[in-house]
Order: sequence, then structure tokens, then C-alpha cells
Amino acid sequence: MPSISSSPTRMSTSARRASDSRPAQAMARVGLAARGIIYILIGWVAILVALGRSTNQADQQGALQLLVGKPYGLISLWLLGIGFVAYSLWRLSEAAFGVTGDGDGAGPRLKSLGRALIYASFAYLTFKVISGKQGSQSGQQQDLTASAMHHSGGRLLVGIVGVIIVIAGLILVMEGIRHKFMKYLRTAQMNPRTRRWVERIGTVGTVARGLVFALVGVLVIDAAVTYQPSKAGGVDKALLTLRNQPFGEFLLILAAIGLILFGVYGLAEARWRRV
Repeated sequence: MPSISSSPTRMSTSARRASDSRPAQAMARVGLAARGIIYILIGWVAILVALGRSTNQADQQGALQLLVGKPYGLISLWLLGIGFVAYSLWRLSEAAFGVTGDGDGAGPRLKSLGRALIYASFAYLTFKVISGKQGSQSGQQQDLTASAMHHSGGRLLVGIVGVIIVIAGLILVMEGIRHKFMKYLRTAQMNPRTRRWVERIGTVGTVARGLVFALVGVLVIDAAVTYQPSKAGGVDKALLTLRNQPFGEFLLILAAIGLILFGVYGLAEARWRRV
């Protein structure tokens, strides 16, 4: 008899937890889809830049501006902005309640908090583009670097930030090589062929994203060492640095393809992510 009476309680608790997780699942899937799409757009802009067919920046702002004036462009921008807000809220929920697949440690929670802030800035950037406000994302980053370096110890602080970005990029490279991203996916729901393709695309995309981030960090360090804020910048600056190297167009296209593949993996993650 006791076991019979306790069963409804366990069932109601389980149902309540499932119900509580539904908003987080929805935010995660919408947000991950928006992240995937923005990386596909960044990669596409980078290919156009490499081929000399675009003057847009190969970064988040350049990708968003690519949609301006296109059929359904305004609707697409609004959907992306909402997606970035959803992604930020989902990561905030992870920072508060723990990260599925990583436990309740402080490290994963802090990473989720950082990602929430980054994608909140993407949402703000998207709504700025919708409102018609112009500006250079790379230029703003250079201005921020210059402002920091004018203060006592500023060059050291900028250099430390650069080192952190390099380390974060290299961690992404290792996660890609070791396929660590697969632990977040519901692989049991994939057939073997789909799983192999998701793993391959995720590996190449994650490694490419990590290398671009590492290059961003190297440029920040170089700006601090040489005291030239103009050398700093974000993804756009890193990709343009690649273009200015020997065989630069080829290197830029390779990096762009890698970012596009990461975006495709992001769409797969939106489908199969464990939340």
C-alpha cells in the first residue's frame, strides 16, 4: 500500500519538473537556431569579402546588415533579435540553476553567464540595426581598447584579456578535436549516419571557431604590446588579417567555410541539445 500511495507523488513531481523545463527548452532551441544562423551569415559575408563582392564587415554586424533591404529582411532581423534574447535568457537560467551535462560547478555557471552577456549584446546590436543606426563593431572594440590603454595598467589589462581570449579559443579547438560537444546532444535519437555527420561538421566548425577566436586574442595582445589599439578588433579584424597573409583569400575562404559549418552544427544542436 505505501508504494501505491507514493507513486502519484513521484509522477506529479516528475511532471512538474518536465513542465518547468519547457520554457528553458524553448528558449534554448530558439536561441541555438539564431546562433547557428548568425554564424552561417558571418561565413557567407567572409566569402563575399574574399571574392571582392562585399564591403561589409565579416562579423555579427556585417552579417546583420547583409539582411537589410532584402525581402523579409526586417522579419529575419526581428527573429534573430528575439533568438538572441532567448539564448541569453537560457544561459542566464543555466548560470542560476546549473548546466545540463556539466553539473552544478561554478566554472560552467560562469561560462554560461559570460555567454548570456555576449548574446545580450548581440540582441542589442540587432535592434540597433533594425532601428537604422550605423556603426563599426570593430571600430568600437578598438575605441574600447584605446580607452583602456590610456589608464594606468591599461596595457597590462588589455594584454591579459588577449591571453584569456587566446586560451578560450584553444579550449574550443581542443573540444572540437576531442568531440566534447557531443556530450550535450541526445545522440540516442540520431541514426548512426546522422550522428557521424553531426560529429564531423561539429568538429570542423568548432575547431575553425576556436582558431578565429585565438587569432582575435593574438591581435589584442599585439595591440597591447605595440601600444597600437588599431591592431585590436573582433572577428572581422581576425578574418581580414588572414586575407592579408600569403594565400590570404584561400585562408579566408577556409575560415569562412569553417564558420558556416559551425552554424550548420548550431542548427543541429538546436534540434538535439539536451536541456
